[in-house]
Amino acid sequence: MFKQTIATSLIALAIGSSSAWAANDATSVINIKASIPTQEFHAMPVNPEFGKDETMSYDPVKGTLSTLRQAFNVKNTTGSIHAYIDGGPTSLFNGNTLQNIPLITSFNGVTLTGTAAEVVADGTATTAGTQVDLVISADAAPSGASGDYTASITVIFDNVPKTI
Repeated sequence: MFKQTIATSLIALAIGSSSAWAANDATSVINIKASIPTQEFHAMPVNPEFGKDETMSYDPVKGTLSTLRQAFNVKNTTGSIHAYIDGGPTSLFNGNTLQNIPLITSFNGVTLTGTAAEVVADGTATTAGTQVDLVISADAAPSGASGDYTASITVIFDNVPKTI
């Protein structure tokens, strides 16, 4: 009986101490992703964080929003690169469509629309290291516009083969 009591006490002590250790555990979730483009074609921002949470700062003196600019590495060994905005140009939106602020998006100096247009000519981006800028600017805000604005833009890049 005495041995049973000691064994039970030791088991309780072991369970109790492991519970105490568990209360002091800490965990950290680490999500990792990697994207490696093909050797023949890519269009990717130099800064891999670009696009995750960009801010256009408001200048109350000028009444304008800052412009976003990001260099992209581009390459196409088989032809030109065309680009367009999925769904067409968009606007910053605060919940009131009367206060939308249109966004103008250009890539390598070409204003993007909902229709694919050549943004890097055939032969220009044949080697690694070619960089061009993506620029997003806001049109003038309508009178009385205020609030928190958001927008989401998806730019699609097409690998267009050479035509002989």
